[in-house]
Amino acid sequence: MRNWVTKFWRSLSAGGLVVGTLFFVASLTPTLVPRTYLTQGLLSGACFAAGYGIGVAWRWLWAYMELPEPRERFLLALKIAVAAICAAIAILFLWWAAEWQNSIRQLMHLEPVTSAHPLEVCVIAIVTFLMLIALARLFKRISRSISERSGRFVPRRVSNVIGFTVAILLFWAITNGVLVRYALYVADSSFATLDALVEPDRAQPTPPLKTGSAASLVSWKELGRAGREFIATGPTASEISTFTQKDAREPIRVYVGLRAADTAEERAQLALEESKRVGAFERSILVVITPTGSGWIDPASMDTVEYLHNGDVASVAQQYSYLSSPLSLLVEPEYGSEAARALFAAVYEYWTTLPHDRRPKLYLHGLSLGAMNSERSVELFEILGDPVQGALWSGPPFESRIWRSITEHRNAGTPAWLPRFRNGSFVRFMNQNGETGPADAPWGPMRIVYLQYASDAITFFDYRDFYRRPEWMDAPRGPDVSPELRWYPVVSMLQLAFDMAVATNTPMGYGHVFAPEHYVDAWLAVTDPQGWSADQIARLKQYLAARGRM
Repeated sequence: MRNWVTKFWRSLSAGGLVVGTLFFVASLTPTLVPRTYLTQGLLSGACFAAGYGIGVAWRWLWAYMELPEPRERFLLALKIAVAAICAAIAILFLWWAAEWQNSIRQLMHLEPVTSAHPLEVCVIAIVTFLMLIALARLFKRISRSISERSGRFVPRRVSNVIGFTVAILLFWAITNGVLVRYALYVADSSFATLDALVEPDRAQPTPPLKTGSAASLVSWKELGRAGREFIATGPTASEISTFTQKDAREPIRVYVGLRAADTAEERAQLALEESKRVGAFERSILVVITPTGSGWIDPASMDTVEYLHNGDVASVAQQYSYLSSPLSLLVEPEYGSEAARALFAAVYEYWTTLPHDRRPKLYLHGLSLGAMNSERSVELFEILGDPVQGALWSGPPFESRIWRSITEHRNAGTPAWLPRFRNGSFVRFMNQNGETGPADAPWGPMRIVYLQYASDAITFFDYRDFYRRPEWMDAPRGPDVSPELRWYPVVSMLQLAFDMAVATNTPMGYGHVFAPEHYVDAWLAVTDPQGWSADQIARLKQYLAARGRM
């Protein structure tokens, strides 16, 4: 064991340790969401490994150019000195890490932490680093072995290229073709089993106009877990009437689960027929919802619009996956958009056949992956002759095509985290503080609102952060972004990637968790309900916020 440790120590690169330590220190600085010591340890280990790899690559380039190198004895002494200095720097910055984390926690109204758990962070980071180094050295050994064998038949440099290329293909085939597929198969089976479970405290609805009832075209079991939650929850007519002191209608909710039919088109047609059966097209508002990857619909998003319109609202959605949004985005990026497209096409085609004065106003809605797929469900040039009334898209992922285009072409002088686009008559952006531009600015015939928080890495992650500073870091910054946040090449991209994984662990109203009171502002802008005073809106926000915390 001692010989192995000594051999491993001698094999380490002094340059790699220096760059790795710099990356380790940078990883401790704040980004968009608070981190636990587990997340911080994994992130710091990955950053250290990335920095170490860059240092080793620089060392290889130095040798490749045949520049003079110090003697072995000097290198050993240098390595010891470098390791001691790097350890001291790492310990010093670990001591500051709690202050950096508190700069985020303060903005999100969280209790400050007194310690960043430096020992736990170091242990997890070292284990992560060692695992990644082991993989890198395994890759190097395989590449060299293939190169040596092919070198018997081709020139040395050609054999090196062959060895490197074959090793990449081999690792990719094993990782993506075996490990990833098996992991996704297990995940899909687990999510599918969970989705099929009928909760004992959630009884099948008895009113015939409820989806999942005995009279419904969709059975209660076929709704799936997320669908049953969507149908069984939400405000009733009496609850809405009690709050508004006005006559209210029972909101209509239609949902078709993944088990209800074999194809997206068949499920969309089933959703349309169920919507006709329950009278969805006889309401004043009809919302076509694209759920998240697992089929979940944020209760706050629909509760708010149903209260604002006294229950005279119908909503329809269909499930397209069992996987969570990040997994669904990786595995089935096109399938979600195909399902959203099928549902919108079915609903829109029937809606256009109805008399204009006797049909509901048609809106689109989606959260997270649902926002991106809802964007993709409609082509604007196809509806110019008979446009929908608008859309509310919350927390759009960074790959959302329309969102990115509008953000990149925003008006000069407006921040990337809350842009303003032209005169605001077509699309507006909103966050915790409301919308961009004056609230009384005139809208056009179609109203699109993006609800997003500056602290949401799922929205603001970008692969280009690897080598360039993102514009949302420019001053002025979002109200929930730490002033201590800085950009570092490579490290910032890894930080934001880890932030995406925990973006839903923030308090409501930050990160990727949307607050009911902010949905109120968004739906007010999109649907323009009448008869609400400022005091009534404030009271509704308080009521829904309290309801959301229950």
